[in-house]
Amino acid sequence: MNFIHRSVLLALSLCLVLGVAACSSQGQQEAKKEAATSEAPAAPEKALGKIDQIKQRGKLVCGVKDAVVPFGYVDEATNQIVGFDVDMCDYVAKKLGVELELKPVTSATRIPMLAQGSTDIAAATMTHKLSRDDVIDFSITYFMDGQKILVGKDSGVKSVADLAGKKVGTAKGSTSEKNIKEAQPDCTVLSFEGYPQAFLALKQGKVAAVTTDSTILLGLKNSDDHPENWAIMGDYISAEPYGLGLPENDSDFRDFVNTALMEMWNSGEYQKIYNKWFGKDSKYYLPLTWEMEIWPK
Repeated sequence: MNFIHRSVLLALSLCLVLGVAACSSQGQQEAKKEAATSEAPAAPEKALGKIDQIKQRGKLVCGVKDAVVPFGYVDEATNQIVGFDVDMCDYVAKKLGVELELKPVTSATRIPMLAQGSTDIAAATMTHKLSRDDVIDFSITYFMDGQKILVGKDSGVKSVADLAGKKVGTAKGSTSEKNIKEAQPDCTVLSFEGYPQAFLALKQGKVAAVTTDSTILLGLKNSDDHPENWAIMGDYISAEPYGLGLPENDSDFRDFVNTALMEMWNSGEYQKIYNKWFGKDSKYYLPLTWEMEIWPK
């Protein structure tokens, strides 16, 4: 083979090597691009707000008490949960254009169930406290009450001062637990699953008094077969402004609920519902002496 032939073959070999290397490099770059594309996470879908979730589901899930007359309790005639708080939820559900589903809660479970999403809203005789804002949000005040004590009519107990050295019953997870300890440090607080259980302990002589919001005490007293045996006594231990519990950090839903409450008040529907449960013709008469906070437009 002469010099010219060898030069030609060498040139051809060099071209072949360079071509393969170029193809290999290009192939690697394309493979890297494909891998990067396939591994890149898809853009996350925007999470639905509570209003959209409720409308998509077609129902508002409301946490209510089922043993606190007249806010939320089981009607023996229909076996359905009824009450003032139920009617509050029903109004909001109608404003949303959805059905209402009720879930029973207690003072101890109402906040956890709302926080974990088991309920959309809690209408459960819940006092709006700043400490609770760490976990959930609240509506504006929809009911105003104050804490008192329920005792036997002839017990001789007329105020919190008379409870020194005595046992007092209330419900687990309620503001009443803390308030009574502060108001009467010398009493022993027994916390029960609910207020009916605390009232039963009072009847059995296991506690000298039951303490909670005056309207709840009124419901216990007047639901008894012998309401004349019991008396709500003393000055208010504390103010108890009730708020509807709402999921944290959903301002659209909170604004919607607040607007619904204010519309309810301005239209007279709130007063109608209030009189149904607390009016003169009810078993739980309590004059409406406060006004809902109404924001200017």
